[in-house]
Amino acid sequence: MINLLDEQANLVLLQTFSKAYGLAGLRLGMLIAHQELVQYINKLKPPYNVNRFTQEKALETIENMKTVNEKIDIIYKEKMMLEAELPRINWIEKCYPSDANFILVKVDDAQKRYQQLLGHRIVVRDRSNLPLCENCIRISVGTPEQNKRLIKVLQDMQ
Repeated sequence: MINLLDEQANLVLLQTFSKAYGLAGLRLGMLIAHQELVQYINKLKPPYNVNRFTQEKALETIENMKTVNEKIDIIYKEKMMLEAELPRINWIEKCYPSDANFILVKVDDAQKRYQQLLGHRIVVRDRSNLPLCENCIRISVGTPEQNKRLIKVLQDMQ
């Protein structure tokens, strides 16, 4: 998408350092946009909006891209596994295609399933309040162990 920035002056690309970089707790992201647009955005943001610790952790992570790429491979494989297993659960009606680190799933009763999963200490997001997402939950891709446990719990839920 970066190649489109020259053609689309109003295009803004956002990326977090959450999942693949393993830095969700830092709440760090980046914005890539046309230079003129970035100048306007810089006028709105605080001058030192990223603390030193966050900057150091981000740089440390970026300098070790081998580890980041390994994490990305694991997330991708785990997502493929979830996309194969989730449709086999009898109360899951549909899994929407996703290029993200989560899967949007249409279920029979989102509130009920959300509460059941919370009872098993598994946190998903009930997205039923969003347009076109009635009875949908958002499932983030976890570690292999977390995903294995998730599938087991989902299979056992009535």
